[in-house]
Order: sequence, then C-alpha cells, then structure tokens
Amino acid sequence: MHTDCFHCGLDVPPEFTYHTTVFGEQQTFCCPGCCAVAEAIISNGLEDYYHYRSEFAEKASENEDELLAKLKVFDDDSILQEFTESSANGSEIQLTISGINCAACGWLIEKQLAKVQGINKVGVNVSARRATVSWDNQKLKFSQILGYIEKIGYHAKPFQIEQHEASFKQENNAFLKRLGLAGLMTMQVMMLNIGVFFDLFGHIDAQTKQYFNWISLFLTTPVILYSASEFYSSAFRALRAKVVNMDVPITMALTLIYVSGVFATVQNSGQTYFESLCMFVFFLLTSRYLEHSSRYKASQLSANMLEYMPTTATLIEGNELLPVLAKSLVAEQIVLVKSGEMVPVDGEIIQGQGQLDEALLTGEFELVRKTIGETVYAGTVNQLGTLTIKVNKSLKQSMLSQINILQNKALLDKPKIATLADQFSQYFVVGVLVIALSSYVVWTQIDASQALWITISILIATCPCALGLATPSALSCAVAHLNSKGILLKRADALEQISQVDWIALDKTGTLTEGKFTIVDSFCDKTHNKEHCLELAASLEKYSSHPIANAFTELPSGYQVSDFSAKIGQGVTGVIGDVRYKLGSLNYVNLDIPIEMQGCNVFLSNQHFVLCGFLLTDKIRPTSVTFLEEIKSKHLTLLSGDIPSVVEDVANTLKIPNWLAQQTPEEKLNFIKQAQSQKHVVLMVGDGINDGPVLAQADVSVTLGAGSDLAKSSADVILLDNSLEKISLVFTIAKRCKVKIIQNMSWAIAYNLLVLPLAVCGLLSPWMAVVGMSLSSFIVVVNSIRLLK
Repeated sequence: MHTDCFHCGLDVPPEFTYHTTVFGEQQTFCCPGCCAVAEAIISNGLEDYYHYRSEFAEKASENEDELLAKLKVFDDDSILQEFTESSANGSEIQLTISGINCAACGWLIEKQLAKVQGINKVGVNVSARRATVSWDNQKLKFSQILGYIEKIGYHAKPFQIEQHEASFKQENNAFLKRLGLAGLMTMQVMMLNIGVFFDLFGHIDAQTKQYFNWISLFLTTPVILYSASEFYSSAFRALRAKVVNMDVPITMALTLIYVSGVFATVQNSGQTYFESLCMFVFFLLTSRYLEHSSRYKASQLSANMLEYMPTTATLIEGNELLPVLAKSLVAEQIVLVKSGEMVPVDGEIIQGQGQLDEALLTGEFELVRKTIGETVYAGTVNQLGTLTIKVNKSLKQSMLSQINILQNKALLDKPKIATLADQFSQYFVVGVLVIALSSYVVWTQIDASQALWITISILIATCPCALGLATPSALSCAVAHLNSKGILLKRADALEQISQVDWIALDKTGTLTEGKFTIVDSFCDKTHNKEHCLELAASLEKYSSHPIANAFTELPSGYQVSDFSAKIGQGVTGVIGDVRYKLGSLNYVNLDIPIEMQGCNVFLSNQHFVLCGFLLTDKIRPTSVTFLEEIKSKHLTLLSGDIPSVVEDVANTLKIPNWLAQQTPEEKLNFIKQAQSQKHVVLMVGDGINDGPVLAQADVSVTLGAGSDLAKSSADVILLDNSLEKISLVFTIAKRCKVKIIQNMSWAIAYNLLVLPLAVCGLLSPWMAVVGMSLSSFIVVVNSIRLLK
C-alpha cells in the first residue's frame, strides 16, 4: 500500500515503519529524522503547525548527533564577528532559512524559539525566507539556536546579500509564472466567449457552444488550481486562525464561479463565466505583482546597499601591494585606492587627494574633494586621484553596513495607520460577506436565476484589495524617495508623525553650526601664566571627543592626565600633578567668574578658583539659513549649552524668535517634555553627540553626520551629508505621503461604497466587477509610485 510521509510528503519505503501520534491518530513517517521532528513539534505544544501549513516541510536530517557536531563550527568567534551585531542585551543576527513554504512555517519557528531560554526576540519574514534573532550569548550558543531550528525541520545559516537577492528572484519568478499562465488562459477563454457572446463566427449551434464551454473549462482549470493557489492558501490560513482577510471573499467568488461553470457545462444549461474568472485572477495577480515590485524597489535603494560593497582591496605591506578580501581588513592597516576604484572600508586619507562620488550614501551626485586627514567611506568611488588610506573600521563596522542594519530594522516596523487599515479591512470583509449572503437570500425570492451571479459580483467588486494597498504602497515609495536623497529613516512610521509636527527644537553646536570651534580670545588670572593654562586645557581636551576639543588640538599638550572623566554637555575633569582641574561651562566649574572673563563661554579651573576663560566661536552652516526659511511656519526654539551672548547672536543671525542658553541635557529634556505635555508634537534636531536623551524623548528626532555611530544614535531620521535643508524635503515628502494615503484610502472606500449598491441591484455582471476591482487597485499603486518622483 502506497503511503506518504506525514511530515515531508515523500514516499515511505515499505521496509521502514516510523510512527507517532498527531491529532490523536497514528501517522507514518519516512525516516527517524521526520519522526523526531514531529515529536519535537508535538512535545513543545506546537501541534497546530500541521493545521496551518499549506505545503509539506523539507525532509529532516536523520543523524541528529552528526548534525549538531557540524553546527558547532558556527560558534567560532571569527564567524560570529562576521555576521552578528553586539548590543547591551546580547547579540543579534539575521538568518536565511530554507524550508519555509507558508506563513505557518514562520509561526512555528517563532513559537519554537520563543520557548528557548536566552532568546530575547525573534521575527520571521516568510516572503523573504529570513529571520532576525536576538539572544543572550552568555546563556545560549549560536549553534544551539541553529539546532533548535533544525529540530523542527528547517535549515538556517547566517544571512548574506546574495541569498536575499536569490530569494527575491525565486518569489518574483513564481509570481511571473502564475501571472503568465493566467494571462495566457484569459486571452484564450476571452476569444472563445467573445465569439459566443457576439456570434462572431456566424450562427453557432448549441453543440458548438457546448464544445466551447468544455474548452473554456479545460483552460480555466489550471488558473484556479495554480495561478489562484496563493489566494486559497492565504484564505485557508486566515480561517484556521479564526480571522478573515481580503482573500476570503476572493476565494469564495472564484469557487462559486468555477463550480457553477462546471455544473452549467456538464448539464449543458445556464451561463458560464470562465472568462470572468480568468480575468479576475489575472488582474488581481497583476495588481499584487505591481505592489511586490514597488515594495522591492522601495527597499532595494537602502536595504540592499551591501551589494555595492567591494569584495577586494589593495593592501600595502612594506613595499608590496597585495590583493586581499575587503572584509579581511582591520583597523590601522594601509590600503591603496586608485582612480576609478571603490573605497573598500571606512578610513582616513594619509597620502594623496581625490574626487569622490558619495551619491550612494548622500544622494548628491557632485564629486567631493578630499585630502589628507579627511575620512572616506566604504562604497564610495574615487573618481580622480590616488589615495593611501589608513583603515579606521572593518567592513562589517563601516557606515554603509550600519545603514543597512538600521534600514532592515526599520522595515520591520508597521505604522499605526497601516494597522488600522488592516483592522478596518477585516470588518469590511465581514460586512461584505453578510451583505452578499443577504443579497443572495433576497434575490432568490425576486429572480432565482440571477441570485448566484449577483452574489458573485458583490464578492468580487467589493474586494478591499485597494484598501489594503493604500498605506503600505505609499509609505514604501516615500521611504525610497528619501533614501535616494541621502536621508535614512530608522522607523517606518516616522513619516506619519513628521506630518503632525508643530514644534521644532534646535541644538546649536554641530547642528546649526559646523562644530568646528576656534579660540577667538582667552583671559587668564594675573597670577597664572597664560601659556601654562593653555597647555593644561589642551592636555585635558586631548582625552575628549566633543567638538570643542578640536579647538585645542594645535596647542601644546604635554601634561599627563589621570582620573579623567567627562560630563555630557558640560565639561571634562582630570588630575594633573596632584591637582584636579575642570574645563567646561560656567555651571560645570561652579565658581565665581572674574569680571574680565564674563564674556567667555569655556572656563579652566582648579578646586578653588577660575584660572582662565576662553571665548570659542563656531561657524554657522550655510544650509541653516535655507532650512530655517523653509520651516518658519513652525514654532522654533534654539536650545544650547553655550553662554547667552553667543546663543543670542546665532539666534538673531538666523532669525530664530525663541532661544534658551546654558541648557544642560537634563534641562533640554525637561523642555521637550513640557512642550509635549501641552499637546505639541515635537521634532528635535541635534548632532547626536550629547543629545541622546533629548532625541529619544522627542516625537521625531533628526541627527546629522555620516561619521557618527549610527547604530547607537537615538534619532529617527539621519541626514547622511549634514545638509539641513533636506529636513524641509522630509516635511514635504511626509506631507505628500499623507496626502497620497488619504487619496488612496478615500478612493478605495468611495469605490466600494459606489459599487456595492450597483452590485446589489444586479447592475454589474461578474466581468464588470472584475475590471472595476482590478482598476481600483491599479489606481492606488500608480498613485503611490508618483511619490518616487
């Protein structure tokens, strides 16, 4: 007797008998591996997997001990450093998972890993065959995670960009096959039925019409079984989970059309609508393929940046030039980048000068001139000149890699408006099903011959596909547009909040100004030598990463500093020759300031009195004026830790009406909270160096600087090329995106409200309903794609 394996669906050899109980019945398996996987699923309380699945799983490994031994290689530190990201909570990795066939697979993997002690977070993207796993590496080894996935019948390995592209191509090819078959059959069936409807072939007798119906049935069957299979799988999974989605009325309509057509053909009586069924599937697949392509195009601009990374580099060792893998480079190594070559890693130019194309990062196509001491980034192209570069970071830690990681995380976020639209769609589907059933009952009393076709027309015409596409298609295209201009969004729902912003708080240093300080003047206590005080200050600032420290880099700094510490946004302190010195703001030194130092904004003091005052100035960014001119309709406030005279001068120059000086990070944070308590939606613009808490507190936060540590930034929006005027572009795109979403949803709702009474009254035939529904979805997608321009 022929038997299939309950787990993988393969033939069970007659000589093997492996059994276990599933759903109270004894099931047969082809090997001990599949049997063990099924037992693991059942013992973990995940038996419902076999309810939800729409396809068989892959064949499991038979030798578990051998498999686990192979997986231990992934615990090697070099491999972990290659693929994982470290954080305060542990490690995070993206995995490519083979064997995923449907949503039930993703559900099963998430449920299984959620039970494992040490797993912090897991998310599975079924369509991309990818998973993101965060875990505590003190409690759990990476090989153990892979082992848990293997035990339930899936194969996982660290994600690589080539595999992601292959996954998309596989999904794209499947789409095209289903779409191509539906299109081909639609043309053939339409040709036959147009001949019947309009008698184009002259007088057609009943026998010929019957023959055409049988041919149409033969041509339509592959469409319902193959092209429409994904709709049935989706509807089945939704009903298993006791919810309804937009594929439920679609599959009901398809089934009714097909079954009624079969009966009409077999009994040689009544009307068939095979052409409507084929056209419905073709148009629906077309709209979903457009959505699939637009989403991929939207995410490809940023999420797949790593595919532009160079694979090789020229390493300088002594007098030799050695070709090496770019990912093998480490800090302090020296590489050569010739004209026309791509920069392999982030680094500092130590010899030569060049003209670099940084469009991949910033969206600006003008070449950037760079010379000794300046930073270059992986993925940029040296168009002119020869550069010798000292490596600052490995390829994995480069800015381009960080951008890719942040963008991948952003794509996991689902905006609130999209969630609301999904919920509304569910209620709408339930309403459509109730109306369709009620209409069928009423029309059986009025004209029984029309009841079925009117019901089918209602189910087709009112399918809320356009409503489901309204928000995600617009957001995806808006994010893609910003990415192409060098603007990185870390949260997909940031655009939703940006359109509501009415209050903007601005940091001064490094934001409105360039953060390149110079010492304009200095005033020292008469009892102390000025050169000595300058050297003390330079020695302290040598250990600081704040932009102010750059003003002291050209001064002598020969003193040894011990017990150094820095207070964010206020100053630094350290011990030099048994004396503790402070260098920072007036509030930080907390001593009386001599009259001659009243105009200074940075002070050097010991434990008893102020030794010296420095007046530091910073150049205003050229883009600040343009930016502020374009957002002057918002409430603007300048927040700065600098002295009042300097802050007031910048505020007057830039025509900012409200400003606050000598603000500590805590005071800035309280100011933001106060504005929010008054029901304002606050956007904070800061440089990310000492404004972390404030950026995190604001409803939306923007930071500048491609060279900052993006992975630890608290901002929601990052301007990769420091161009402040691009914030106005963010506002513009956010506004356009909101308008497009409203337009899309208004059109989708208005169309359904308009077409529903027409369908209920019997004024729409099924083929008209098909055209209307598909056209509605197509309009939404095309309207959203306009955001890419």
